[in-house]
Amino acid sequence: MQLAEGRYGGKKVLIVPALLLLMAAGFWGLHLVHLHADFPNRSPWVDWAKYTDEGWYGDAAIRHYLRGTWRLPGDFNPAAALPVWPLLEGLVFRFAGVGIVAARALTVFVFAAVLVCSFLLLRHEAREGEPKHLRWIFTAAAVLLMATSPFLYVFTRMAILEPLLVLLMLLSLLAAQAIRSAPTERQRVVLAIVVGVLVSLMIGTKTTAVFLLPSIAYMLADAAMWQRRRILRMAAVTGGTVVVLWGGYVLWLVSHGYWNDFLYLFAANNTTIAGLPFWETVGNTLKNGVWMGSLLYPLAIALVVLAGFHKKTWCDPLFVSLLLWVSGYLFFLAYHANMQPRYYVVVAVPLTLLMARAALHVTAWHPSASLAFASLLVLLVGREAHLTLSYVRHPEYTYQTAADRIERIVESDPTHSHTVLSISGSDLSLMTGLPSICDDFGTMDLEDRIAAYKPGWFVSWNSIEDDKMEALSKFYLLTRVAEFPAMDDPDRNVMIVYRLDAKDGVTPQRKHKQEKALPVSPG
Repeated sequence: MQLAEGRYGGKKVLIVPALLLLMAAGFWGLHLVHLHADFPNRSPWVDWAKYTDEGWYGDAAIRHYLRGTWRLPGDFNPAAALPVWPLLEGLVFRFAGVGIVAARALTVFVFAAVLVCSFLLLRHEAREGEPKHLRWIFTAAAVLLMATSPFLYVFTRMAILEPLLVLLMLLSLLAAQAIRSAPTERQRVVLAIVVGVLVSLMIGTKTTAVFLLPSIAYMLADAAMWQRRRILRMAAVTGGTVVVLWGGYVLWLVSHGYWNDFLYLFAANNTTIAGLPFWETVGNTLKNGVWMGSLLYPLAIALVVLAGFHKKTWCDPLFVSLLLWVSGYLFFLAYHANMQPRYYVVVAVPLTLLMARAALHVTAWHPSASLAFASLLVLLVGREAHLTLSYVRHPEYTYQTAADRIERIVESDPTHSHTVLSISGSDLSLMTGLPSICDDFGTMDLEDRIAAYKPGWFVSWNSIEDDKMEALSKFYLLTRVAEFPAMDDPDRNVMIVYRLDAKDGVTPQRKHKQEKALPVSPG
């Protein structure tokens, strides 16, 4: 494949990128197939989010349409701290109804927007001396790599927070880029406000967005031509917008009595590197990057390091900004010390863009390298596409099947409450419409939640933990009525259904009249 500019002329320059983008669109379309299917079983990614997170973080929207309220006092209510995703999901549910397909389709379209914004971000950043045809090709190649990635395929088909965070981050960088070329001061101020709004939405999507702020700040500083007064003005406008929006939101939370729910999210996620060897944690963080692609990850690192040896590379604000994005989130992963594959979605997208940017810089100094990059591209896309197509061709429906059977059991018994107690209860609500409460997280003790909501059924994975049995046995006799195989994790591959029969003469009563207060912790 000859990439020398002399062999391309006029519109012919666009033929190869157009074909790459057409292939990317086709692979994106495959994300919409089999939306009921399990997270692929026997995959390299062991992530418990596939049992819980799709329901948990959309719970406010699910409850709003199923129960008429977004919040259950004392239960797990993450929307108090993370309101953006459930608000977006709620808009979809208004027209499509509550369901796992609607929620996952929303994420797939968010991923489509990620691909479009990635293309615009790379295309916009034209630097002096860059070969135009190579910029087109590497930009389209980055989009194709993301569209064919099996890692992104499995996680951008889940109704989780990370894809939306990536999209908002890309929009923030695009808005910051646009400031540089804005013709008037008024337009620059408006765009700075837009960046502030987007940053606020990012934090409201996932609070770990704060680790991405250095990347945005760098792009804003470059847009301000690195002039101190302009930088301070930009910081005041953007930062002031964030302070006003989040300050107003916090006041609303406090005035409506939702502050405890807000704090609880941080306490529940309080996992840091305290007590763990620092360098071991850092090493694990970097090593687990292979989840993003066993070939793509080392190649991306090699290209970035190679490009970094040239001084001109560091004059490219997009290269530096993407590097800060990747570094900032890897720092969070090391700090949090709870490496789950889904967290790396926030790294995979900028790393792919960074790789494309680095390849462009390297070929600018060594045009002969273009043929080698073309060969690597074919190898990468072929390998990634093969794995993705294997997941598309072999869907399984064990989780949805188990949920449907549980729904039939619960609804066929008019003598018991239809409320289900389960750590996967929110997922069951999303898939079936059954009301549920969580058996693991909540601002009230489990015993108090049971007394308050009086569930009629308990669904556990594989076994019952001692604390759950202790709380339930105070009020109920547990009758095992069914079990269903689901998913592939050895610790969670059987859903067991228990009917909760009230003990004679025992009426569930709450010990506490109020929710317990929890200290705020960084998480």
